[in-house]
Amino acid sequence: MNFAITGGYVVPVDSAPIDGGVVLIVNGRIAEVGADVRIPDGFEVVDAAGGWVLPGFVEAHGHLGVHEEAEGWAGSDTNEMTDPNGARLRALDAINPADLAFADALSGGVTTAVIKPGSGNPIGGQTVAVKCWGRTVDEMLIKEPVSVKSALGENPKRVYGDQKKLPSTRQGVAAVIRDAFMKAQDYKARKAAAADEGKPFDRDGTLEVLVRVLDGELPWCQHTHRADDIATALRLAAEFGYRLVINHGTEGHLLADTLAARNVPVIIGPLFTSRSKVELRQRSLRNPGILARAGVELAITTDHPVVPIHFLVHQATLAVKDGLDRDAALRSITVNPARIMGIDDRVGALRPGLDGDVVIWSGDPLDVMSRALRVFISGREVYSYTEGEPIVADPYYRDSSHR
Repeated sequence: MNFAITGGYVVPVDSAPIDGGVVLIVNGRIAEVGADVRIPDGFEVVDAAGGWVLPGFVEAHGHLGVHEEAEGWAGSDTNEMTDPNGARLRALDAINPADLAFADALSGGVTTAVIKPGSGNPIGGQTVAVKCWGRTVDEMLIKEPVSVKSALGENPKRVYGDQKKLPSTRQGVAAVIRDAFMKAQDYKARKAAAADEGKPFDRDGTLEVLVRVLDGELPWCQHTHRADDIATALRLAAEFGYRLVINHGTEGHLLADTLAARNVPVIIGPLFTSRSKVELRQRSLRNPGILARAGVELAITTDHPVVPIHFLVHQATLAVKDGLDRDAALRSITVNPARIMGIDDRVGALRPGLDGDVVIWSGDPLDVMSRALRVFISGREVYSYTEGEPIVADPYYRDSSHR
């Protein structure tokens, strides 16, 4: 469908807002954004007068579809806690698009999610970026893999300590990661030698992935809360030279200058939780502002289902209340997570060439009373809100492209 969204307060995020702007969507992509865009003949006009028009939000760290709601153990596929090194595992293979969370995401203006394995293993597996609407994960796919998930701190030491096996301490967790990368370095050398000699070579799915991390193809998404664990993450990254992304970063504010100096981004959150374990004692809505002011590239996460996915924007709102710059808050749920996760060529802003993922809000999305009224993914309307009744287009019905 080709159409134009007109009359709203357009917030591209990576450029100045346009009052009464036009967003032109052609063949599922953004063609033009501006104040004086000519609307071609035959284009449908979507009137956004009185509303705000923004790109769909991007969740940088969630478990939609792999940790299903209201399903118990049957829908829990987040952690394969039988092998400390799960680099060969792919979140892609466990996502159920029928998870209720995907509909919730649309109601909160979230159109893209980077779905990750859990944090029970020192090395959890490969992450994937998907749109929040579709019949199968293959239809929803943006990029796979996006990164590799790893965990330091309490979770892996508890999981394997309970099994009376390595790793049961922080030093054991770091050793598992270090051993894995040394094996990957040796594997890479052996593979190159075999290629030079024209000899066959037995591939290893786990080590193949870790070589891609060493080569800089895939960032290393490091679950870590405490400052000492963040320091360990920085130490390991410096030792092996991979691209580090801190996930959670509860005590990241204590090392904000170091993170900024090393250009290490932080995906912070969830922010609406109690201090349920030792690692979360310093959890505060002030921390995002501290990191951003220090120059750290920041994204905010719900870690769904820890915080429901549709509360992503509300976390940003309350972070603003506690000191985060307003524009930085919007960037933390749009362009920043897209850039950190390497999908900013597809999503994260209203810019020509990007996917037509657009949300019309009733007002400023950072106002908790505003709501997402209409949601478009790749130019297809997939959600609308009318008279208090949300309507989600059924992805199994192929003619539900527009309502």
